[in-house]
Amino acid sequence: MEQLKDLDSISVRTGSGSASPPYERPGVVAAAVYQQGQRIRDIRIEEAGEWRNRENAVVWIGLHEPDEVLLHQIQAEFNLHPLAIEDAAQPHQRPKLEIYGEAMFIVARTAHMKDDEIVFGETHLFVGRGYVVSVRHGESSSYLAVRQRCEATPAALAHGENYILYSILDFIVDNYMPVIEVVQEEVEKLEDLVLREQLGKSDIERLYLLRRKLLRLRNAVVPLVDVCRRYEHIDLPGMDPTLQSLFRDVTDHVRRVQEDIDALREVLAFAFEASVMIGQTEQTAIARKLAAWAAILAVPTAIAGIYGMNFSDMPELKFQYGYFVVLGVIAVLCLGLFGFFRRRKWL
Repeated sequence: MEQLKDLDSISVRTGSGSASPPYERPGVVAAAVYQQGQRIRDIRIEEAGEWRNRENAVVWIGLHEPDEVLLHQIQAEFNLHPLAIEDAAQPHQRPKLEIYGEAMFIVARTAHMKDDEIVFGETHLFVGRGYVVSVRHGESSSYLAVRQRCEATPAALAHGENYILYSILDFIVDNYMPVIEVVQEEVEKLEDLVLREQLGKSDIERLYLLRRKLLRLRNAVVPLVDVCRRYEHIDLPGMDPTLQSLFRDVTDHVRRVQEDIDALREVLAFAFEASVMIGQTEQTAIARKLAAWAAILAVPTAIAGIYGMNFSDMPELKFQYGYFVVLGVIAVLCLGLFGFFRRRKWL
């Protein structure tokens, strides 16, 4: 459904009306050629190789879960490395940047919220002189918004494939922030709950699930820090030095996301530790109360036990007021212990 929306939007922009775009085929979301930042036309995959060889031309192709036939056709048009094509056909790759001659292959993990759950996707990017090919897998956000934003700034898009790459990476990193904000709200609610009362079983399970979500998000973000950092240098194939500041900005953003994730994980760890400590404190307080009452009850128990022995030579048994004296001794001792434990705040 998302793919059809992308195609319809592009049809309207190109003025094709109800006619199908020339690139329409399963797996192809968009395929267009640009010169000097201006969109020239939509193209078929078979035309991509010819257009990328033209002066000042950049071919931008977007794919969504393509089959092997389509990937091999892309490989033939842009002379892509077989290992890169093999990786692009297999999702669940670790974020990375690999260089094959004059071409680069980038893997990035995407994340967005769907029904209060973090949904992860994956994007593979082929970047070389005169072309950018994005391959989306899973629940990844469409890059139609990125394409529209780039087309709205022809002067920036005139920088070619490097600016397109920056725009896609910036879009991926920006989409991490709404996820962080949602998780942060949940973490703050749990933190407030810890301060008010001890966490229950359901709260502990919720805390564990949040930590697991953050761990998965961290595994997606942290490797991307190294990928973005490499773009701050000009030793990559075809890198435009004038765009270094833009890639540096993306690196700063992804580092901030990493710091936010680490901070939230620490807060959750502290919340769990605080809950455990509060529970232990309450258990200690209860144990003290029980020990204090046990000590108080031990006094009448011990005295009653003494007089319960069957000995005939117990002189105090003949004392006329012995019963009342014993009760008084028990009362004094118990009240004395009660006062002692109250001063020690055991009761």
